[in-house]
Amino acid sequence: MGERLAVVSGGGTGIGAATAEALAVDGFDVLVVGRREETLRATTARLSWDLARPGAVRAVVADLTDPQQVPRVVEAVEGRAVDAVVNNAGGYLGGEAETLVGIAEQWRANLEANVLTAVLLTEALRPALRRPGGRVILVSSIAAQRGGGGPYSAAKAALHGWAYDLAVRLGPEQITVNVVSPGYVADTEFFGGRMTPEGHARRVADTLVGRAGTPDDIAAAVRYLAGPSAGYVTGQVLGVNGGSVLGR
Repeated sequence: MGERLAVVSGGGTGIGAATAEALAVDGFDVLVVGRREETLRATTARLSWDLARPGAVRAVVADLTDPQQVPRVVEAVEGRAVDAVVNNAGGYLGGEAETLVGIAEQWRANLEANVLTAVLLTEALRPALRRPGGRVILVSSIAAQRGGGGPYSAAKAALHGWAYDLAVRLGPEQITVNVVSPGYVADTEFFGGRMTPEGHARRVADTLVGRAGTPDDIAAAVRYLAGPSAGYVTGQVLGVNGGSVLGR
């Protein structure tokens, strides 16, 4: 058993799985949380094999929009101090809503998936956060800074405001709160098969470095914020976007 414990939501694939691996390499025990049991089990088995640390990465199946299921994560912590909570769950729940009822449903779905998941998980684990030294990290999106995603953009932007508030409240306990805001990242399930070669090329052209991001790029930023070197960084939004949006 490692000395440090991290909880990563949306940890079965993409950025979440890459983050779980990066933290496990750094010696964290990691709980990956998600709704799809088979996906989570496959990820934990692969990481445990690759890292030669059986049990270092464990799965918790829970829908984090449901307050009745979130306590499953607390139970899996088993009374340990939590060193890092990485709120990565969420996604773009799009489509063209043509009625007010449809618009309301779409907005609620995006807010629940991207904001409520982070709020409920963090609040549930807040008593267990290590004091001093705990880390809360929220994974946002470039869409929060430049728009283009409708309710998804608004939901991710809401994470920024909440992170600032949480940083103020938890700072006196020496717990940091920060946001990682990815740009275009290939090799994830985000686009759900909707990405075209033209769309890919356009997004790459928006960057200054001429390439798409990878899950490992985002995991590296989370790894830094979760580590001891970032103890003086809080209330910040770290853009990892290849220069698609410049610092602001």
